[in-house]
Amino acid sequence: MATEWDLVIESKTSLFDVNFMDVWRYRDLLLMFVKRDFVSFYKQTILGPLWFFIQPLFTTLVFTFVFGNLAGLSTDGLPQPLFYLAGITAWSYFSDCLTKTSTVFRDNANIFGKVYFPRIIMPLSIVASNLVRFGVQMLLFLGMMGYYAWKGAAFGPNWTILMFPVLVLMMALLGLGTGMLVTAMTTKYRDLAFLVQFGVQLLMYGTTVIYPLSTAPAKFKHFLELNPMTGIIEAFRYGFLGKGEFSIWSLGYSALVTLVALLLGVVIFNKTERTFVDTV
Repeated sequence: MATEWDLVIESKTSLFDVNFMDVWRYRDLLLMFVKRDFVSFYKQTILGPLWFFIQPLFTTLVFTFVFGNLAGLSTDGLPQPLFYLAGITAWSYFSDCLTKTSTVFRDNANIFGKVYFPRIIMPLSIVASNLVRFGVQMLLFLGMMGYYAWKGAAFGPNWTILMFPVLVLMMALLGLGTGMLVTAMTTKYRDLAFLVQFGVQLLMYGTTVIYPLSTAPAKFKHFLELNPMTGIIEAFRYGFLGKGEFSIWSLGYSALVTLVALLLGVVIFNKTERTFVDTV
């Protein structure tokens, strides 16, 4: 009699071969990895999850003092803390997804070499755990919006706020795609891991986190718009605060770059996961 197996593990036949049924079958493992990220990160800390609020709040205060008061950079007429917190909230989600995904193969080589599960589960768990952190920080942002609305500040949401789920998806996929691309290359070139760590921090200054696009000199504005996060952050601010240079073309460019980065990331990730244990 022919033997029937519940699960058959075989080599991929295509670089684009992502078995979503396998991902769904291992959804409990995905949730376990998300829980592990929280427990391991905040284990033996006094404040625990309060760091979700402390990190963006203190960063906002520093930006307000340095860039708002000392440097005197424009915030498009918005309250300075509200302007900076909007950029920090969006940028932090993208940068966390990118930096943590970029070391997946290196950080989990022991697990990958011992047991089978869809390798893409690991970067997906990073995006999911950071999404929870992003949601908590959004509560802080909405709370600050409520405070300044009560104080009578001149800002207000508009119809673009309906695109918020799309913006979050674009940030997640952009961080996921570029992160998978980098982690595949770090199996041979460890220097990239160090490059990403400080490169992401430098890239923030090439995005409209600490200044509005409207005040950028014309000769630099096109270079700033080449950063796909610029269109996303401007749309985020425009939707929630009603200020910013929202452009459907700029957002379309960001979506195109996100799609290309995701496709390249999946291809290189699938190619590398077959043999990375031999080189990592």
